[in-house]
Amino acid sequence: MAGGLPHPLLIVEEAFHAAGLNIPGNVVNAWVVMVIMIVLGAMATRKLAMVPGGMQNFFEFMVGGLESFVVANIGEKGRKVFPFLCGLFVFILIGNLIGFVPGFDAPTANINTNAAMALTVFVYYNFWGLKLWGPGYIKHFLGPFWWLIPLMLPVELISHLARPLSLTLRLFGNVRGGEIVLVLLFALAPVVSTFPMYFMFILAKTIQAFVFFMLSMIYLKGSLEHAH
Repeated sequence: MAGGLPHPLLIVEEAFHAAGLNIPGNVVNAWVVMVIMIVLGAMATRKLAMVPGGMQNFFEFMVGGLESFVVANIGEKGRKVFPFLCGLFVFILIGNLIGFVPGFDAPTANINTNAAMALTVFVYYNFWGLKLWGPGYIKHFLGPFWWLIPLMLPVELISHLARPLSLTLRLFGNVRGGEIVLVLLFALAPVVSTFPMYFMFILAKTIQAFVFFMLSMIYLKGSLEHAH
């Protein structure tokens, strides 16, 4: 691209463009991630057994571990929101990692994808707060004492409104920044520098998926708890 870093041929995007479909690249790659999730889910549940093995064993370990983590932090109410959190984590993780595959770009390296997920989290946890507490949900924004309301209300509102921006920029910066570093290293030393760095960035992108998952869980925990 002009004035920027060299960009590889993006197979799926080019296929859509060749078919006359002018769909943004991040949307196309998000669809790819969804297809991968569906295929993996079908493979994991195709032959369910009492003694799991292969894909079923791996996914039971991952999903069970995440569910235990959510319930330990939120309580039994966490089971109601766990499917949303788990789906979010898996989508971000796969979305982060396909950026390493030649011919694909990480949908999470696009700020629009991350903003959509962050806004979804914002709407979702506020939905649960309103569903559980009704008009009393406003107490979450007022502080512990009535005389602190003039101070706490604007601070809490600004804090909550800043959450989508924080989620968006944190994920975008880490994913896109990692890819830029890899491109620069590849330009300097194609194999020697980039091959070891792949492992570090795989770990970093896995951590970023978990950070997004964990922050979303904390926001949900706040909306599910009774305001004091």
